[in-house]
Amino acid sequence: MLAGHDVNRVDDVSEGNLFAVSDLHVSYAENRRVVDALTPESEDDWLIVAGDVGDTFGDIEKTLRLLRERYATVIWAPGNHELWTLPDDPVRLRGAERYDALVRMCRDNGVLTPEDEFAVWAGAGGPVTVAPLFQLYDYSWLAPGTTGKKESLEYAYSTGVVCTDEMLLHPDPYPDRESWSAARIDESERRLSALAPGTRTVLVSHWPLVRQPTDVLWYPEFAQWCGTNRTADWHTRFGAVVAVYGHLHIPRTTHYDGVRFEEVSLGYPREWRSRADAPQLPKRVFP
Repeated sequence: MLAGHDVNRVDDVSEGNLFAVSDLHVSYAENRRVVDALTPESEDDWLIVAGDVGDTFGDIEKTLRLLRERYATVIWAPGNHELWTLPDDPVRLRGAERYDALVRMCRDNGVLTPEDEFAVWAGAGGPVTVAPLFQLYDYSWLAPGTTGKKESLEYAYSTGVVCTDEMLLHPDPYPDRESWSAARIDESERRLSALAPGTRTVLVSHWPLVRQPTDVLWYPEFAQWCGTNRTADWHTRFGAVVAVYGHLHIPRTTHYDGVRFEEVSLGYPREWRSRADAPQLPKRVFP
């Protein structure tokens, strides 16, 4: 794994805002047009990209490079789609090697990742530490009525509601995805715990930190691919003023334990086209 740093970097005071987006899924032409229209309101604006930019390495790099050319700072956290190894992707890396390659690519393009210093937003409302996280999931959000991973997965397969990760997201060199998740959670927890007491944070992850957002899923058995019980108190424990996430394709604002949660996903064209309003992205999440 690439080594991270725990020392915060404080940036100059700016007049901009902190915006966020996720689940751009640029393999769809309609979504690429949405991405082409993403522009900052000011030269000081930052953009959080909370995963699922695209499915292939080339698409991910092209999109992040474009956004970095427009925004003063771009902060990326991976989603499950970035970690897929598709048969037609020239980059054949799997698992942790693929993630490490994505981190190197981001660094080459000036994009911050979960392996870099946490950037500190010192503009309006600041300072707040922006912490991108990569924690995966560990199947602890069981399907309703089941008592363990085996039974929960069997139920999902019986209904036909199975995440594509089961075929395309390889955990190499870990024996399974939950083992990789455990390692990622340990590392993220270590870095967050090292922050000075009283630090205010913007916690960024592709998967929601708490299970409650999955309560509105049409297929509740899909929740087992959406997060982990181990992060359930991070928003209160680590001083979050806002928690930013994606993955569910249900953009909305909710509050848990007095903390604001923002899902900032675009989603698939069939999803956002069915809504009354056109996508309003990127979303200002701070201040």
